[in-house]
Amino acid sequence: MSRSLHINRDLEKLEPYEGKPSCTVLRGEEGSNALDLPDRPSDLEQRDGRGIRTGNEIAKLHADNKVDVILYAVEKSLDAYKFGLLHNKQLFIRQLKTNNMGSRTIDEGAIDEKSGMNFSEYVAVLSGNTDLLDKARLEKKIATLESERQAFVRGKSSSRYKLEQITEKIEKNNDLIRRIGKDLEHFKARVEFNEDGSYRNPVKLNGLETSDPKLIGKQLNHIAETARTLDRLEPIGSLYGFELLVQSETTGKDGLDLVQNRFYVRGEGDYLYQYNYGNIASDPRLAAMNFIHALATIEPTLEKFRKKNEELEKDIPVLREVVESSWRKEPELTALKADLTEIDRRIQQSLKPIEESEGKEAEEDNDVCRERHDTAEELPKEDNTAARIPSRLRQIADASGGRIVIAGVGSPPENGPAKKGIKM
Repeated sequence: MSRSLHINRDLEKLEPYEGKPSCTVLRGEEGSNALDLPDRPSDLEQRDGRGIRTGNEIAKLHADNKVDVILYAVEKSLDAYKFGLLHNKQLFIRQLKTNNMGSRTIDEGAIDEKSGMNFSEYVAVLSGNTDLLDKARLEKKIATLESERQAFVRGKSSSRYKLEQITEKIEKNNDLIRRIGKDLEHFKARVEFNEDGSYRNPVKLNGLETSDPKLIGKQLNHIAETARTLDRLEPIGSLYGFELLVQSETTGKDGLDLVQNRFYVRGEGDYLYQYNYGNIASDPRLAAMNFIHALATIEPTLEKFRKKNEELEKDIPVLREVVESSWRKEPELTALKADLTEIDRRIQQSLKPIEESEGKEAEEDNDVCRERHDTAEELPKEDNTAARIPSRLRQIADASGGRIVIAGVGSPPENGPAKKGIKM
């Protein structure tokens, strides 16, 4: 059947109205019949024409105000695929127009590797074999679930890595908290206060026997300008049992090496405390106060690491729950794989009768040939001619007293070409 469009329109052409330009007015139709399937949903909807629109007087007067729209399709053919494709397209268009996409993904089913419909589904639609179609759908679901499982495994691995990192950070911070806490105890046990409640600053520098803050500040500025420690920490004095250190940091700029000295305070906890990023003020009195200000940062530093641990510990329960969890859809994937195995078994069984029938026909042909060959071998050579003469003719020949003789031309020689008999 060739595909064509058959539309039966019962239209009435009216005369133009007086005093107005000529026009043609269509009053309606009773129905339409279509055999072909368009590629766009709009073509399928517009095909109904004026029959479904307001003002169809023919349908109102003669068809109970109803219009029959008939679409023809062949079962177990590509029409089923095309109708499903048109349905998905129209649904996608409506979702775009209403701004209501939801979570649905539209799959137009193109026959390639990038879309959802593969060649197995295409063959299943054309063949009409439900087992093949079910197998294609199950394979698609299994592939989707396996992809989800891989994403779950990757997320679980990432969560495990983050959990290990957070655990290591918390352990390091706990070690720092322990060491800084020990320094804080020593500082509080040894610190002395002025009358106004401020810390006294009994700084002692190596090679300088004075407690004058101004001289101490000048010496620190001299060290800041001349010290070259080559990135090593070198002691220069003490304060409340804490070691005063200087370190030279070298940086390159415009082909030149710039050296900057930074000053630190270190206690028994082996943690470096600094003030103003380790830089010494140019004013001698302010420079002398650098180390006591650095010791004053012990307690804020301790609180800083404690807060970091509190923030890190908030993520541990969530990450641990993800790491210890299992994929919830594993039973569903197992069941789908079992169904796929069952469908494969049914498909193989449906193919077996065809193969068995072909094998039986071949065996029957061989048996017939074998029986014919055996029958020919069982007959003796001398009786072949008598076996071919009817019994009635033999009786007539015997009663003639030898006047009638019935004879044959003889059998063909073995392994030789067959000879034609004499036509009577």
